[in-house]
Amino acid sequence: MDEVEVGHRWAPIADLTDDDRAVASEELPALARTWAQVRQTLDPQQVDEFNERLKREWAIETGIIERLYSLDRGTTEVLIKHGIDASLIASDATDQPPELVAGIIRDHAEAVDWLFDAVTSERPLSTSFLKHLHQFMTRKQVYATGIDMFGRKHEIELRHGEFKVRPNNPVRPDGKLHEYCPPEHVDAEMDRLIEMHNHHSAAGTAPDVSAAWLHHRFAQIHPFQDGNGRIARAIASLVLIGAGWFPLVVTRDDRSRYISALEQADDRDLSLLIRLVAELQRKWFVRAVSIAEDVRRESLHLEQMLDVIGDMFGAESAPAQSELHKAFVTAEKVWFQSRNRFDELKEQLEQRLGFSDERGVWCDFGRDDDARRRTWNRYQVVDTARSLDYFANTRVLHEWVRLGIQTEHGRSEILTSFHGIGTEFRGLVGVSMCFYRRQQPEDTEDHPEGTPQLTIQQQIIELQPVSEEVFQINYEEPFESVERRFQGWLERALVLALDQWRRGE
Repeated sequence: MDEVEVGHRWAPIADLTDDDRAVASEELPALARTWAQVRQTLDPQQVDEFNERLKREWAIETGIIERLYSLDRGTTEVLIKHGIDASLIASDATDQPPELVAGIIRDHAEAVDWLFDAVTSERPLSTSFLKHLHQFMTRKQVYATGIDMFGRKHEIELRHGEFKVRPNNPVRPDGKLHEYCPPEHVDAEMDRLIEMHNHHSAAGTAPDVSAAWLHHRFAQIHPFQDGNGRIARAIASLVLIGAGWFPLVVTRDDRSRYISALEQADDRDLSLLIRLVAELQRKWFVRAVSIAEDVRRESLHLEQMLDVIGDMFGAESAPAQSELHKAFVTAEKVWFQSRNRFDELKEQLEQRLGFSDERGVWCDFGRDDDARRRTWNRYQVVDTARSLDYFANTRVLHEWVRLGIQTEHGRSEILTSFHGIGTEFRGLVGVSMCFYRRQQPEDTEDHPEGTPQLTIQQQIIELQPVSEEVFQINYEEPFESVERRFQGWLERALVLALDQWRRGE
């Protein structure tokens, strides 16, 4: 039998470049400071409960994306909320015995505890650390998939906590071999990995950049026979936890983008992986601000709730409110930018669509100082936020810009919304964009602005987010930084929105 063609050849790991460092997120440090302030308002038990849920999600999803087991979403939510218990896993909810799945997940969860302990005790990354981590993360796994010289798979006994002694090069879907570090070079490459990582830490490298680099270079080496993906995400999490951020939670929904980012990094471009790490961190910061409030609310007794209500309506700290107000000032400037861009887009679409009785484009907006329009579009905003996994607080801020497109096939709208994030305002303003169509009964007339006088539930169909994530405005981030990020976010979201409209025409 002929040898399998090599699609990707192994090469010694390379250090970070200036281009890699330039991709570092400008907003995450400010978000981290906001979360640190939120934590101070919670008692340790409430923080522990939030961390437990995060840990369980990491533990569950890290096995799912490695195809160690399957688990339906409903069961996943139950385990995250109530704890890892085999009795909560129905036999038809997974492709493995529930007891085995629960055992693997508990091992993964224990690994997260170990990472937090390592940060607290300032334990440095070392080959000994990695071997111990591998040993208990894989202790329920007896076998690994081996690859012979012809790329054929076969089962071999997994060596727990030991570096590989034979190649573990997989055959990709295109039939070509992907080479990892040969066993004889693993020790030297791992020493280089740790030396470079220590240099990054000493140099104050941005956490998202450092975590992405460590993850990818470890994966390039693939030092263990199996379990390398789980270990890579664990040590990337170690970097993020050490910065006061969150573990790297890559879910089944992120899997395809995650693999694409790793493949791009194989081609010497780490930017996509760095940005993915940053995006996942942003999601958790938003969830932290929102979910922490939910945890706190669930634990309050009546007397405590009355105290909270009193705080809401009582005298507030003027300096603190002045600082938080900076987010509104920045949001207002960005809102004007989005309004101007929507006006430009309206003119561009009018030129291409032409005018007729059945075709038209219109643009309108709502601001906080317009009491009537301020109440519009809340259904779309709340539903979009739910899809993006955060709480949209329209009580503290609710401004929007909307673009409508009317053709022979009906009316569609693109809505950009500005609103608070979290049940209590912590200086975070969110911006989302959604696309939807309107279904209008024959006996309904339009009011002057072109919006049908129907209940929202009757009007709107096919509602979906077109922004990949909520855009965040933090009171600590300078406007210039927010402006740079927003321009790219807005253009990407508009492309997705117009593509969604085009495919429905």
